Amino acid sequence: MSRGIRHIATEAKEAVVEGVHGVGDVASALVDAVSGSLVASLKGTRAVGTELMGFIVETIRGAVLGTAEIGSEVGHVAKSIMVGVLRGARTVGEVGLDTVSGSAAALVKNTAEVGGNIADVTKGAIEGAIESAGDLGVSAEEAASAAATGAMKAAGQIGTAAVEQVQRVATGTIAGVKVVLGEPFRNGRKRH
Repeated sequence: MSRGIRHIATEAKEAVVEGVHGVGDVASALVDAVSGSLVASLKGTRAVGTELMGFIVETIRGAVLGTAEIGSEVGHVAKSIMVGVLRGARTVGEVGLDTVSGSAAALVKNTAEVGGNIADVTKGAIEGAIESAGDLGVSAEEAASAAATGAMKAAGQIGTAAVEQVQRVATGTIAGVKVVLGEPFRNGRKRH
């Protein structure tokens, strides 16, 4: 790999800012910008597993930062970011439910870091997972559950208020799909 993984977020941020500037269909342009950025970052690598997830997380980080930079609320475009990153990852390799879950977690975590609306991002991440399910070879319900579980995992690392926001959104039906949220996560500390 010719450049470090730390540059991926910067490249993704620039792709988002440039990709949506002056376009009419921001959602579609964002999907293309995120997908293209991830594919370009992965070109010439043999990233799998944890390394691949690192590329995905950094791409999402850049997309969130780029969205914030152009003055848009991340929650309004979370679905497009999710679809873009899953499409990009699928273009270069195998994508499973772990990728869906990890991507949703990265969206929630990075949104919290820029002060965005975690509930809206959770909903968008789940909608993006549902839209991408067929391309990933999983059911809409499986994709929705994986995204909700990833969002909950990230929320657990953020705090109680974030967990409550994710629980409110991720219990019920989204885009016509019944979302089944896995057991709530704690923030990683064992309770005695």
